[in-house]
Amino acid sequence: MDRTFAENMPKLGFGLMRLPKEADGIHIDIEQTKQMVDEFLEAGMRYFDTAYVYDGGLSEEAAKAALVERYPRESFFLATKLNAKAQGCINEETAKNQLEISLERTGAGYFDFYLLHALSEQNRHLYDRYHLWDFVKEMKEKGLIRHYGFSFHDSPELLDELLTLHPDVEFVQLQINYADWNSLTVQSRACYEVARKHGKPIVVMEPVKGGTLAAPPKDVKDLLQKAAPDASPASWAVRFVASKEGILTVLSGMSNLEQMRDNLSYMRDFRPLSAEEEKVMESAQKILAETRQIPCTGCHYCTPGCPMSIPIPEIFGCMNKNLVFGALETAKKDYAWNTKGKSGADACIACGQCESVCPQHIEIISWLEDCAATLA
Repeated sequence: MDRTFAENMPKLGFGLMRLPKEADGIHIDIEQTKQMVDEFLEAGMRYFDTAYVYDGGLSEEAAKAALVERYPRESFFLATKLNAKAQGCINEETAKNQLEISLERTGAGYFDFYLLHALSEQNRHLYDRYHLWDFVKEMKEKGLIRHYGFSFHDSPELLDELLTLHPDVEFVQLQINYADWNSLTVQSRACYEVARKHGKPIVVMEPVKGGTLAAPPKDVKDLLQKAAPDASPASWAVRFVASKEGILTVLSGMSNLEQMRDNLSYMRDFRPLSAEEEKVMESAQKILAETRQIPCTGCHYCTPGCPMSIPIPEIFGCMNKNLVFGALETAKKDYAWNTKGKSGADACIACGQCESVCPQHIEIISWLEDCAATLA
């Protein structure tokens, strides 16, 4: 990817994963989405991000109705993704056919950015088995893709391995935000540094951590408000990542016009964090680090021997959304999702095998009791 092109990309991208919904909570509100697209483009922004699996294809269809059919194709950049574990993806043919379906849904003609979706240790073998690394290169040669990369949810070690194996990858999409910057599980900083080592431009996802950093713990909110009374908590989160070197664009999954207008208010004429503002962010990170939470690193040492097959790290991740961010309703919804068809926290029989192998020495039995009482 041309360096000048990357440097000149507007720093705010429109993530089409959390678009406004109609009253039924299922269908996308196309009219409001059109207004959001209009204001986004009027502000000089150009990058739109969707995926084959978002809203079961409704997101790609919304991109067609709100964007592709209403603006000249060269006036915007459109990104979408191929997911080897998507529903109905059972072999190489069905995997590769996702591109054709995405082109049909969007009517885009080609994609400016095309990603192999959500690479991890658990699914990487499928992208190899279905020859998808070669596929994206072939599609670029045919003109159906302008740039290809992958989105990633795993360790910096795996990221380094993938970028070493596939040096022709043009960009990567990573989860980066100030809450996860020093996280032992997400490892935002470490993954960012790996991408920088390989010289890959970075598209940032989850800069506001699924919206939780738009409503951070009170101490963090008070700190940010004191430093800049007129700035929203979300603006601090987005500017934190947009200020890093090597960032192609920062995706924000905006769900209404209010969120769009707030983002545009500080990203229309983007100003990187000052040295003083960086110190404010360090203080915010320190507060989050000192906030009561379960110190689980997601190593999963506890799960293989659990006689009840409880997804302990996933449950603890849900509980932390309540403990750290006060997002109880979100935590409950995530808990229901993560335990659907599985044992919940209340299935614990207190055998203690998990505590005997936990490298963090967490009082797992006690925490599971709290999780059951709070989230179930």
